[in-house]
Amino acid sequence: MRVHPTPESPFDLDVPVLIVGAGASGMVAALAAADAGGEVLVVETDPMPSGSTALSAGLIPAAGTRFQRDAGISDDATLFAGDIQAKAKGENSQALVDLLARNAGPTIEWLADRFDLPFSVVTNFDYPGHSRRRMHGLPSRSGRELVDRLRASCEAQGIDIICNRRAETLFRDGNRITGVEVESPEGPERIGCETLVLACNGFGGNREMVARFLPEIEGALWFGHDGNRGDAVVWGEALGADCQHLRAYQGHGNVATPHSILITWAVITEGGVQVDVHGRRFWDESQGYSEAARAVLAQPGGVAWTIFDARIAAVARQFQDFKDAEAAGAIRTSDTLDELSTICGLPAGALAETLGAIPQAGADSIGRVFGGPPLAPPYCAVKVTGALFHTQGGLSISSDARVIRKSGDVFPNLFAAGGAAVGVSGSGDSGYLSGNGLLAAVVLGLIAGRSAAQQTTREQLDA
Repeated sequence: MRVHPTPESPFDLDVPVLIVGAGASGMVAALAAADAGGEVLVVETDPMPSGSTALSAGLIPAAGTRFQRDAGISDDATLFAGDIQAKAKGENSQALVDLLARNAGPTIEWLADRFDLPFSVVTNFDYPGHSRRRMHGLPSRSGRELVDRLRASCEAQGIDIICNRRAETLFRDGNRITGVEVESPEGPERIGCETLVLACNGFGGNREMVARFLPEIEGALWFGHDGNRGDAVVWGEALGADCQHLRAYQGHGNVATPHSILITWAVITEGGVQVDVHGRRFWDESQGYSEAARAVLAQPGGVAWTIFDARIAAVARQFQDFKDAEAAGAIRTSDTLDELSTICGLPAGALAETLGAIPQAGADSIGRVFGGPPLAPPYCAVKVTGALFHTQGGLSISSDARVIRKSGDVFPNLFAAGGAAVGVSGSGDSGYLSGNGLLAAVVLGLIAGRSAAQQTTREQLDA
């Protein structure tokens, strides 16, 4: 990744709004820019739009939506912002938290109304840290569906997404970005722009940067998109941009192994537990799935068994990933705990003793409070490991998603969204509140795309 002065020779192509990255953030930015009257081009490294979004459950938290009201859920942005800050122990910028919490609801409804995305609220279980049920998803509860519908919306709006184009070089004239150079199958291409939106996610796929900033999770399974190579941070450092919370990330301690299939955390929130290879619980699972990554990796072999039952499996089955795990044979079942122990290779009697020690009321010896019915036959188990999903630190941004310089002022025409920008997950892994990644992706995508288009319109009028 390089930053060079503007070349003397003309660009091969000039566009008003250029977006780097065609994940959820980049495509939402493109839709917002086009909706605001901007002419937009998206460049994407992969053969087709995907990004980390396609590997997720595609759930976006938002407060005060009509979807919540229809489900009888009372919620508002102030409560949502409080939940975000509580999970991150107040380490986030309050202005950024308020910006995301306040705009999440309108963003969801804009996507639904303007582009017919059929959102609904997950109403049959709670996510850790959220005081209301506010996770919005599409029918399959999969990120792949979200990506596909966003891509279809871009196509319907006539937005060009050029794939197999990896942006390598940013061109600048002082503090103004003038264009990029991309590598294509035909060779380098130079694209000039009036405004540039970086929507190229974080650096989880860059092992050198992970070792530098996140050594405690360096050995974890990488479950994000390989294109997350830290381009935005590298360019930002070269430009003199301010970066924050580069040690923050989202982990997940419930990835089926060796199948590498995400198992929804609903299996835990509904009453499931995690045990080590000796059949013993080792932490308070109610803290959250991000923290679970390190907790699981610290166990012998870096693995654990997640134990739940058929009642919980029925809840989890609304997620395509869980159905995929069942089809792959990752979910083991049995009518007795002793037989389940044998199937999982756990010591005889260990599971029965572990589950028998869980109290019917109050906190257990680890500190977890169980509120639902105890696990009952038939029982289920899945072998899991810890994984790194995506990083949460990035470029500092203003309220209109412009990148902030170390000096405190902003770059006039450089914007960042999603994983390219700093998130609201505090300074480590424990500050991640469920959905924070897609929250920043779609909300900042809308703000960045709209702001970039409005700037080009203003400059045309001024000219």
